[in-house]
Amino acid sequence: MSGKLLHGGDWAGFEREYGYEPLDFSANVSPLGVPEGVQRAIADSAVYADRYPDPLCRSLREAIAGYEGVKSDWIFCGNGAADIIFRLAIYEHGKHALVTAPTFAEYEESLVKCGCTVDRYILKEENNFMVDDGILDEIREGTDLVFLCQPNNPTGITIDRDFLLRVLRKCEEVGAILVIDECFADFIDDPDSKTMKRSLGDTKNLLILKAYTKVFAMAGVRLGYCMSSNEELLDGLRLSGQPWPVSEIAQQAGVAALRETEYVKRLNKMIRTERPVMIEALESSGLKVIHGEANYLLFKGPEDLDDRLRKRGVLIRSCANYPGLGQGWFRCAVRKHDENTRFIEVLREELECPRENM
Repeated sequence: MSGKLLHGGDWAGFEREYGYEPLDFSANVSPLGVPEGVQRAIADSAVYADRYPDPLCRSLREAIAGYEGVKSDWIFCGNGAADIIFRLAIYEHGKHALVTAPTFAEYEESLVKCGCTVDRYILKEENNFMVDDGILDEIREGTDLVFLCQPNNPTGITIDRDFLLRVLRKCEEVGAILVIDECFADFIDDPDSKTMKRSLGDTKNLLILKAYTKVFAMAGVRLGYCMSSNEELLDGLRLSGQPWPVSEIAQQAGVAALRETEYVKRLNKMIRTERPVMIEALESSGLKVIHGEANYLLFKGPEDLDDRLRKRGVLIRSCANYPGLGQGWFRCAVRKHDENTRFIEVLREELECPRENM
């Protein structure tokens, strides 16, 4: 098997080539590592690996319901958010979808593979890649699905909740499902002001995606979920994939993770401290930086910057394959202070910029 991977985080490919572990800024996973309580839950659940997992994820859904403040019947759990996105594309086979560009590649990738027609609404660089009123005109009769990422990946830009309500109303008018990806929402400064959870009980036209991957550093566990009051849609997702969407180990890890409140507070404090420092450091290095609100930053630099940094043991995410971006656009994670400092040092050496203390 060969070929360039769609996503960042290819530490395994780097280790095979160079024989050591890279400093990975290409994946936006919590730099604090897997919480200790989650590690214990994974170890303790190994004894139950001889039995099939609960296909309905009852205990996990109940835990998520308490954590999110929604009904457990409104939750479907999957093998990461990507699994749910693909299930949705399979369920909506042959339908017509609208996505923004740039945004998370998996939406269009899954939709096209499942025979859907996809239109792109191009976000403008001069408007800081913000979603604007123009998207409302693109939601018309015949539109079945609308995907929005909150905050957007890779830009980190958020959408005001009032505007999202306008988008939702337009989706209701034409009979479309609004899919809002909130996988990075817990990293923004005031997530409660931007989430659409409060609207779930008011409409059948809303589906919210979440994942354990980023905040709890559980990328290798593969666990995500979605929320909707449209139980017919959730049943469709369940039937659009294999019958055991989440392993027993992942279910136990998911329940344990929701107890890690102090871990989440520590993580968010670190990201909110380091993000503005990283923005300033990148800009003082002569790079154009989009002032995102998540645990990653989009910036523009020399087209070969990712290859040059890779040879120095540092991975960043090339965004050249994102529609609406192209060559010279990159995304880097916001990590621990010492890691961020090392990253900026290497970056400035490659850019031949004078070093400054972070």
